[in-house]
Amino acid sequence: MPAAVALIAAAAIGITTTASAETTLERVQRTGEIRIGYANEAPFAYTLPSGVVTGESPEISKVVFEKIGVTKIDAVLTEWGGLIPGLLAGRFDVIAAGMYVTPERLTQVLFTDPHYQIGDTLLVAKGNPKKLNSYASILKDSKVKLAIMSGTAEYAYARDAGIPDSQIMQVPNTISQLQAVRTGRAHAAVGTQLTMKDLAKKGGKRVEAITDFVDDPAHTGYGALAFRQDDQDLRDAVNTVLKTWLGSEEHMKLVAPFGFDKSNLTTKTVQDIAQQ
Repeated sequence: MPAAVALIAAAAIGITTTASAETTLERVQRTGEIRIGYANEAPFAYTLPSGVVTGESPEISKVVFEKIGVTKIDAVLTEWGGLIPGLLAGRFDVIAAGMYVTPERLTQVLFTDPHYQIGDTLLVAKGNPKKLNSYASILKDSKVKLAIMSGTAEYAYARDAGIPDSQIMQVPNTISQLQAVRTGRAHAAVGTQLTMKDLAKKGGKRVEAITDFVDDPAHTGYGALAFRQDDQDLRDAVNTVLKTWLGSEEHMKLVAPFGFDKSNLTTKTVQDIAQQ
């Protein structure tokens, strides 16, 4: 076969292969199965002692994906810092962990419009002996240690507030945050209001979540499902469902056991957040 003809034939084969390649959306609708990645962070996503995966994001995922023809959810447990790398490596098809939409993450993944908004607070020893109520109060005392879960937005918030790495204890999960405060290795841990309240319940009488945390309003977190950049059709299909379902009676009833209510609803889109 002449070289020119061979090149034309090879190009034709390549075009055919590309055109017939199955997208993730087509695959999950054909098989009825999708893999979600999550990290153990109640109430957003976590594993019950029975082994069942639950939380606000997995439960929302079950409903939303069923509405596009996907009835089986396979959950893959991952440390928080490994969620985006795991998604990009194909270990799962979507991150369902209550992940905040941030400028840095927008360069790596596609987010749906957010399905909740929430602020942060601190977990401290009972009575808050250091009288901590803001990043500024932590910065004032160089001896104060702040436990932050690796890979979360709160690390950037703390650094932007001027808190040096010498005062920051990065830990892999929320249980490590709780243990750091309970044992006195850290004077405080920072995270979402609902997460810190949940840790306070687990920690018993030795810890508490403060109610007067002073924070920059710009730090309000907007949680969403995340997809690979080349899965825009899947993201768009999910977004279409979310736009008509979020705020419905079914949605509110589903997330109420995890501490969410109408105050956590938001009208912001992912485009709005990207332009902030």
